[in-house]
Amino acid sequence: MRNERMESPWAVTFIFYAGIMMVMGGIFEAIQGLAALLDDSFFAAPPRYAFTMDLTVWGWVHLILGLLVAAAGVYLFVGKLWARLVGIAAAVLGIVANFVFIPYYPIWSILIIALDLLVIWALAFHGRELEE
Repeated sequence: MRNERMESPWAVTFIFYAGIMMVMGGIFEAIQGLAALLDDSFFAAPPRYAFTMDLTVWGWVHLILGLLVAAAGVYLFVGKLWARLVGIAAAVLGIVANFVFIPYYPIWSILIIALDLLVIWALAFHGRELEE
């Protein structure tokens, strides 16, 4: 006899939410990276910050990370374990990158951190239901 979990329609909804948020957040982050790459004066650099980096480097980091998060969001709809793990890892990397980017674009970075936290929660606690 196998141990079966109660399947909730909300669980599938949370995974669908996580996938959509990952695709949208990844696209937004990639656009943020493109803005930093195309115009160095778009983001105001703080005068003294512990994690000072060239905005071109930040642009590439956000562009690559954004594409990774969006791709993981698309593959999340397949319902495989590896897609959930990649999604969680990409969301964690997105949180770290946006935490360091807070002085450059504070409200946007905090919003993306909050969305990534919700994605991690949805994937970690409700991901198994999508496999079935």
